[in-house]
Amino acid sequence: MLRLCKKLLPTSVTLVSLAAPISAMAEETVAKPAYGLPDTAYVATCALFVMLMMLPGLALFYGGMSRSKNVLSILTQVFSGACLVIFLWTAVGYTLTFTEGPFQSVIGGLDKIFLRGVTPDNNVGVLPEYLYYLFMALFAAITPPIIVGAFAERMRFPAVLVFLGVWFLIDYVPMAHMAWGGGWVAAWGAQDFAGGNVVHMNAGVAALVASIMIGKRRGLGTVVMAPHDMTMTYTGGCMLFVGWLAFCGGCDYAVSGHAIELVINTMLGGVGGALGWMIMEWMHRGRPSTFGIVSGAIAGLVGITPACGFVSPAGSIAVGILTSAACIWAVDNLKNIFGYDDAFDVFGIHGIGAMAGGLLTTVFAAPFLGGAGYSEGRDMLSQMGVQVFIMGFSILVSVVATFIAMKAAAMTGGVRVSEEVEESGLDLTCHGETAYRLSTMTGDEESVYH
Repeated sequence: MLRLCKKLLPTSVTLVSLAAPISAMAEETVAKPAYGLPDTAYVATCALFVMLMMLPGLALFYGGMSRSKNVLSILTQVFSGACLVIFLWTAVGYTLTFTEGPFQSVIGGLDKIFLRGVTPDNNVGVLPEYLYYLFMALFAAITPPIIVGAFAERMRFPAVLVFLGVWFLIDYVPMAHMAWGGGWVAAWGAQDFAGGNVVHMNAGVAALVASIMIGKRRGLGTVVMAPHDMTMTYTGGCMLFVGWLAFCGGCDYAVSGHAIELVINTMLGGVGGALGWMIMEWMHRGRPSTFGIVSGAIAGLVGITPACGFVSPAGSIAVGILTSAACIWAVDNLKNIFGYDDAFDVFGIHGIGAMAGGLLTTVFAAPFLGGAGYSEGRDMLSQMGVQVFIMGFSILVSVVATFIAMKAAAMTGGVRVSEEVEESGLDLTCHGETAYRLSTMTGDEESVYH
């Protein structure tokens, strides 16, 4: 036995010596990633919820508001618009927003066109760059489809696609770069934590301009245009509410106590908005409506979007209540005063809500109200001046970009559908489908429109 061990000993030493470099190489190959795994898991989860917020959340929310003869057209416009924007974001949007270019103050470069050079090993802060691209792609994808609610039930499908694509490239991308990608707006230090200006104000103002340029729906004021399915709108609104928590909560790009505070503040903003709208409607009209409560929640969520990282939980409730008050006034009064036909009140909720939220952010960021305070050397008054200036700039850019995008859409053969198509409905004439059918006594199926 001893002789056998002596014979095997040199062989064993040789095998161990050969295996040692292999083990070292294995340790080098399985290197620790540069990004944080808990943070990656958190933001990836947020991204999935934001996707559901867009599809089907926004589509269902708008679809239920339409007349039944147009519901598929709304769903299709939101779905195809989101897909188009994701394609454009991948092609040029991401690189123009988040890389350096010769005109860095207003737009980025083309180094990462079609994600060129981005690999699984790249990271942005604590996240894989692919995940950062994904999360920001979903922010981009939900913004232009918000505008669909303004010109609903009367715009040609090719015109919709051209409008959304052009508006995304000349409005959203440069505005996102200026605010988040190292442009001049970021240097001003405006208090906008999760996209009140870039997402909601831009889309809301675009909705106002687009609705004015395309004109009113035929029969408005004489034909009943009430939402055809409030259960659909309710379902979509609830999905928006849930997704909004991830929309704002993921903007810390890491899992932390502050990230959870963002989620809580966002939730409380929506709660304040829902309760505020409900109470005001109850007092004014004698009873609260499901539509009003859901709309109030969305208004509160719009208002808290810029504020969620700067205000306290109590301040979040106040922001939600006050924003919903501004939005219900805009929906009930402002639209009637000026006579524009913003079909689903996109400007009244997103535009006015973002304006109110942007101003209220600075108010409730005050330390004596429990807020996080201001940048060094600033007080409430000086910070408010910055807020107003940046918001005014966002409004101006959105007005100009929307005008150009609508003119580009008109080059497809016109912006608006014919009177006959609008009368019969866009579902069948534009897409060859109907949303609802009822069986007749003879067993045949008949399209049913309200």
